[in-house]
Amino acid sequence: MKVAATAISDVLLLEPTVYEDARGFFFESFNQKRFDDTVGRNVAFVQDNHSHSGGRVLRGLHYQIRRPQGKLVRVVTGEVFDVAVDLRRSSPTFGQYTSAVLSAQNKKQLWIPEGFAHGFLVLSETADFLYKTTDYYAPDDERCLMWNDADIGVDWPLGEPVLSAKDQQGVPLIKAEVFA
Repeated sequence: MKVAATAISDVLLLEPTVYEDARGFFFESFNQKRFDDTVGRNVAFVQDNHSHSGGRVLRGLHYQIRRPQGKLVRVVTGEVFDVAVDLRRSSPTFGQYTSAVLSAQNKKQLWIPEGFAHGFLVLSETADFLYKTTDYYAPDDERCLMWNDADIGVDWPLGEPVLSAKDQQGVPLIKAEVFA
């Protein structure tokens, strides 16, 4: 597995070793020991999620304030533009974002630790997005940043996205609850 730093050092881009031949391919998508060694701590995942979305759907930027979730994300069909926004006020990268294109073809994964908002935009006709989380989904604890907040400045590809009613109600960073 190759590990690449992103613009925010705590967010890591993971690229598995893929073995391909005429029959297809094989790769190890998760190994607890290797993952813990890579991120430098023991991480316990408690929930796996699967999201299917149509083209131009933007989901995010979501986070949980009292029960923050670290996320290990990947795409198994299609392609997405994936974004993590640092909401840790004590961090030198507070309010900044990092992004990566994740696809079924490149098989890359993104590790987004606790303390970040997360979202993605589907670049393909459809996408299936899988992610592991370090805490359970807590709807009363969920918050949403405004996807197009100028103070964050995410350079989203494509035109106007398709948003849920919840994601249309995202708040700007200046009004958001954040982490210490």
